[in-house]
Amino acid sequence: PSSHSYRGLTLVLTFLSYTSYHLSRKPISIVKSQLHPNCSALGPNPHNDSNSTTWCSWAPFDGDNYNELFGALDNAFLVAYAIGMFISGIFGERLPLRYYLSGGMVLSGLFTALFGLGYFWDIHVLWYFIVVQVCNGLVQTTGWPAVVACVGNWFGKGKRGLIMGIWNSHTSVGNILGSLIAGAWVSSAWGLSFVVPGVIITTMGIICFFFLVEYPEDVDCSPPLHHVMTTSEKDPEAVTSNEGPLSLPGQSSVDHSSSPKEPAEEPEAISFLGALRIPGVVEFSLCLLFAKLVSYTFLYWLPLYIVNVAHFGAKEAGDLSTLFDVGGILGGIFAGLISDYTGGRATTCCVMLVVAAPMLFLYNHVGQNGIGISIAMLIICGALVNGPYALITTAVSADLGTHESLKGNAKALSTVTAIIDGTGSVGAALGPLLAGLISPTGWNNVFYMLIAADVLACLLLARVVVKEARGWCGSMARQRGYVVT
Repeated sequence: PSSHSYRGLTLVLTFLSYTSYHLSRKPISIVKSQLHPNCSALGPNPHNDSNSTTWCSWAPFDGDNYNELFGALDNAFLVAYAIGMFISGIFGERLPLRYYLSGGMVLSGLFTALFGLGYFWDIHVLWYFIVVQVCNGLVQTTGWPAVVACVGNWFGKGKRGLIMGIWNSHTSVGNILGSLIAGAWVSSAWGLSFVVPGVIITTMGIICFFFLVEYPEDVDCSPPLHHVMTTSEKDPEAVTSNEGPLSLPGQSSVDHSSSPKEPAEEPEAISFLGALRIPGVVEFSLCLLFAKLVSYTFLYWLPLYIVNVAHFGAKEAGDLSTLFDVGGILGGIFAGLISDYTGGRATTCCVMLVVAAPMLFLYNHVGQNGIGISIAMLIICGALVNGPYALITTAVSADLGTHESLKGNAKALSTVTAIIDGTGSVGAALGPLLAGLISPTGWNNVFYMLIAADVLACLLLARVVVKEARGWCGSMARQRGYVVT
């Protein structure tokens, strides 16, 4: 098969892999309503127990503190995921990606199914569910660094933003499929809402083990061009990106064609501190912390906000909240396309974050004035909030993981991706927690917190944006120089 066939196969397999990761994370949000339902709607208690209002609930979630227990389940996963992500990339660089990804998917399937088996085994101990969530959070960190590294190995810098913007829709596809699959069994036997997604991700892991190709060199294909050509090359358009956001001052880019054809020594995997020293890693990591804080606050709290403020029913609010995900898909594609065209990843993120702040303010104040306005505002806010988040976790991570300062060592992709997404996951855990603490004081204050986070995310990229602007000015000056000569 040709290089194009292998690239297509890599895109499809990694897309389906990460879809299955999100598919297996979603059931918990669907099943919560079944663990503590409204028992009075089901009629009288057939067991004639004194505790008639919660006779149909699943212990230990049948008490008045059930919301706190659900919060504990969410935080067990999110905190374990955030901590595990920093370690995951380091292992990902030192183990074959195919084994690492496949093993992680099989283990994710096991722990997802174990949560559901609590139903069939009649387990009512909170610690069982907490431990399963922690273990699942840790093994789920194998996914993101591995799939981004695989895609980054096959696709060069040229159209990486657009390709990864489209590819990144796996998150939303996984969430939607996870909701549908979990919903099919939630009322009859909620354990199957976890067991079936567990089987799906395990099966996908086995498929990846047999068919995923990590590096083009493994199948005698040419590796992609990770850096633009030097200014002395023929392509004048390459000049516009040469001094881009991720360049070191005074350092020229590296062309793959100039590297020796004979097999070189296997490069060593980069250290954690070595990855932090790559220009742009710290800035983009901290930016993602605040961007993901905003995104995950919407993910966990948007349906409740719509119910409380717009007074929709739970189902209508759930349906409306999916429009935020739809906007996120469009925003990711748009951000990738613009950043490919301009060569300015940081500037694209900054502009979207700057525009997002007033749009969030407007959504809070006029977004519930009508169904049409609500739909339009949700899609726009979703695009502006999730566009930079999608761009940083995909194309920017791949750019930095194959940065020219690494001198062709592509073994930094997993570590860099894990550092960036791990830092972002800290924000993902903090956002819903802060919203829970602030929301009793009023929804306006929650939105002020989100706007402040957006502005901070933008400010953290200021240095990289300035570097991009200097690169553009320099390239324009050089182009004028070419015209004169």
